[in-house]
Amino acid sequence: MVFVTLGNQDFQFKRLLTNLEKLKLKGVINQEIIAQIGHTVFESDYMEIREFLSHEEFNQLMNEADFIICHAGTGSIVNAIKRKKKVIVAARLAKYKEHIDDHQQEIKIAFEKKQYILGTNNEMTDLEEKMKMIKQFEPKEFVSNNENFNNQLVSIIKGL
Repeated sequence: MVFVTLGNQDFQFKRLLTNLEKLKLKGVINQEIIAQIGHTVFESDYMEIREFLSHEEFNQLMNEADFIICHAGTGSIVNAIKRKKKVIVAARLAKYKEHIDDHQQEIKIAFEKKQYILGTNNEMTDLEEKMKMIKQFEPKEFVSNNENFNNQLVSIIKGL
């Protein structure tokens, strides 16, 4: 099963879903697709569409998925790579009114440079190629810097 998550932003992201549906019809994606689409308005006969999920449902689908496809939100990406999932990421773009700016491009590039994810190009013209690469893709293991950051912050506060 492929789990798609678009987060819960109050913006549309039909572009990704439309491209995934085309790949499903073309036979590039053979697995079941379950998509959590948030506020995006989209209907499909080829994907199971869910607007919002409970925390438990979301975690269950993340855990059960063969791989994840998501928008370039840090929460979605980190949630997947902490589970050692293979992830394809597409950035929401301001020019399509999918977000207010293009910070998701920067997020996608940063995670891709560290080899945690496969990122699509901005127009998603390489999504089919990324789908074919995902089976062989071996992401680097994600190591969180939270503990180190928190320790340094506590040390600074204690020094005040």
